[in-house]
Amino acid sequence: MRVLLAFFLPWVTFFTIGRPIAGIICLILQVTVLGWVPAALWAFLALRSYDEEHG
Repeated sequence: MRVLLAFFLPWVTFFTIGRPIAGIICLILQVTVLGWVPAALWAFLALRSYDEEHG
């Protein structure tokens, strides 16, 4: 579920893992179409790191 969220709405992913400042930065990044891909990758990597830390 969160992986799909990281792909379609990357900025929301950061809010679900407790990183609101990163979520705001990600939202600003993905305002442009070109920024969407880096934002989605960043959200996916952050989610993977969060899952490793919290089981």
